[in-house]
Amino acid sequence: MKTFALIAGSLRKESLNRKLLAYLQETYKVDIKMEFIEINEFPLFNEDIEAEVPEQVKKAIQLIQESDGVLIATPEYNHSVPGALKNALDWLSRKEKVFVKKPVLIMGCSGGPVGTSRAQNHLRLILNSPGHQALTLPGNEILIGQASTKFNDKGTLTDDKTVIFINGVLKKFITWIDATKEWQKEEI
Repeated sequence: MKTFALIAGSLRKESLNRKLLAYLQETYKVDIKMEFIEINEFPLFNEDIEAEVPEQVKKAIQLIQESDGVLIATPEYNHSVPGALKNALDWLSRKEKVFVKKPVLIMGCSGGPVGTSRAQNHLRLILNSPGHQALTLPGNEILIGQASTKFNDKGTLTDDKTVIFINGVLKKFITWIDATKEWQKEEI
């Protein structure tokens, strides 16, 4: 059974990005163990306090280390990633550098027509930095535009075309994890 760490880039309780990840967690619970990292509990990154890694950051580090891959669902704020997500990634890029050679799938929901394309581009740049060096799945953007029309009142993704598309990308991500096993073993 594969294990995935889930990061919702929004702190909002009713975040569609969180609902998307929760939908995947429920849909694939028989085949994939998925667990959320709660970035709302991360303090603001500050080099003055990084020597004493906060407990929530330690939990996130352990979860990512033990996972086969990471799913990140980000909204788009001012054409980029939310500050809370960037803050979490800053914490996770330091001493442990848990994203190095870790397969990552990026996705995002928004109310606009183009999904979170600009935020996802920025997220790819961040995850490609020396502190991360993640193995982001190339060429398979999950951009869910007008997302509020694609979920029901209970937060379940109900748009058939979107469900079929996401299922296909998730299968490609699992193949990507397996295909990158040798890279993951190599020394940097």
